[in-house]
Amino acid sequence: MKKVLVCREKDERETRVSLIPDDVKKLVSMGFEIKVVSGAGLKSGFSDEAYRAAGAFVVESEESAYGDSEIIVRIMKPESINGIKSGTLHLSYLDPFNQKDLLNGFAENGIQAVSLEMIPRTTLAQKMDVQSSQTSLAGYVAVLNAASHLPKALPMMVTPAGTINPARVFVIGVGVAGLQAIATAKRLGARVDAFDTRPVVEEQVKSLGASFLKIDLGEMGQTSQGYAKELTPEQIAKQKEAQAKVCEKANIVITTAKVFGRKAPRLIEKNVLDRMMPGSIVVDMACSTGGNVEGSKLFENVVTENGVTIISGDMLERQVPYDASKMFSGNITAFLTHFYDKEAKELKVNLDDEIMKGCLLTQGGKIIHERFKD
Repeated sequence: MKKVLVCREKDERETRVSLIPDDVKKLVSMGFEIKVVSGAGLKSGFSDEAYRAAGAFVVESEESAYGDSEIIVRIMKPESINGIKSGTLHLSYLDPFNQKDLLNGFAENGIQAVSLEMIPRTTLAQKMDVQSSQTSLAGYVAVLNAASHLPKALPMMVTPAGTINPARVFVIGVGVAGLQAIATAKRLGARVDAFDTRPVVEEQVKSLGASFLKIDLGEMGQTSQGYAKELTPEQIAKQKEAQAKVCEKANIVITTAKVFGRKAPRLIEKNVLDRMMPGSIVVDMACSTGGNVEGSKLFENVVTENGVTIISGDMLERQVPYDASKMFSGNITAFLTHFYDKEAKELKVNLDDEIMKGCLLTQGGKIIHERFKD
């Protein structure tokens, strides 16, 4: 198994490509045979000529290349799996908790489907973790988008005409996206506060020069995958009120609270937005899973009656496609390299490996992952 097909994304809003020419060159030197659909890398800044120079074959469509491909890589889940042959290893985001029909389709067609979201968050798998690589860039873009809409400057400025106070930024959720948002806001000169339900991240927040909001929520923790555990209704109510007091003074609020496989928690409701200053900005990075902010809309910006702008914060990594593709490609390359037998010059699907066991959902005509079996 060494014949790889790199697909061109069907969604017009998608700007990334799953493998870039530099990584194609590395994989070809190892023994992989790479095909790339024409135009796959154009939105990211990578031409067909660059792929050819790296040793790839450029094909007109993914459908025409399915029959001679053993491994298929793409960013988002496929619109159709028609034509993909049995035994093929398919790698992409799959949104598996909400795509049972797609998983059944993979199983019924004998396709081995890897969900990139399900790659374990372990030290060994860190270099394959697309969730972390992409949300880090999204956290960076969230701050830039907010700053571009804010009617004031972020840093403190002392001028002959007077002093400009620094903008106040409040980041809710200190995962990978939140940490990058904090770091970016600090680099731009803002005063930053942050909160997370996991007290263990306080030290990380302070190391970036931000202040950590302490709220006594009782027993807290994180899942084995590194995500924050879901709060009880009582804990949520207590958290909301403490956050509201910080939101009132903030010029920018960025919410990053996604709970993988479940609806996002509602952290900021209309009554809190009503208490915020006109001209302030809220970036909701969980729009696609229900939203942290009441009134937020996926891929749309909303202005409240009192002049607060709610910015859609999903898929922000698409705004920096060159680097997003570079990081995503690095993750895919690490995955392929990890399972590649150099002597046999074949990629081997090894379910004894904890990484493969964690992310391979279908094999042998059935759903094999315990979390998605009927």
